[in-house]
Amino acid sequence: MIALPSPAIASPDYEHHHRWMTIAYEQAVSAGQAGEIPIGAVIIQHGELLATGQNRRERDRDPCGHAEIIAIRAAAAQLGDWRLNDCQLYVTLEPCPMCAGAIMQARLGQLIYAADDPKAGAIRSLLNLPDSPASHHHLSVLSGILAEPCGQLLRDWFRQRRPR
Repeated sequence: MIALPSPAIASPDYEHHHRWMTIAYEQAVSAGQAGEIPIGAVIIQHGELLATGQNRRERDRDPCGHAEIIAIRAAAAQLGDWRLNDCQLYVTLEPCPMCAGAIMQARLGQLIYAADDPKAGAIRSLLNLPDSPASHHHLSVLSGILAEPCGQLLRDWFRQRRPR
């Protein structure tokens, strides 16, 4: 478990989001230890853990092996349905265009992500697919939950592998 700062005024929503993003963070750490870019995801339904995911592109030699895709596939299999309307996806980095499209296709009820991705973010940073006229699904989005530790994990991982 990571020791993270608490807000000045803790709320039930903050505690709820902190709990699930911490699990996504742990998935990211595990991915990083396996040589993957450290991104983790969890999907919950009605306050219960439904699925987890972590980047697996290198291990599976799969260009679609992003944490979000892994978690979405696992959740759909668990439910026996591709519609994840009443589920929440927690992910440590803002989803890319591929993952944003999968999130929309899965009809996820809410996306909560930690750190913005100014290079490939397709939710708010670079693109805004949920609010695009091409989007047929309304997606509730919350960002910034544990943004600093999740962002630092990525910065440290890349610094170790790509020294200047």
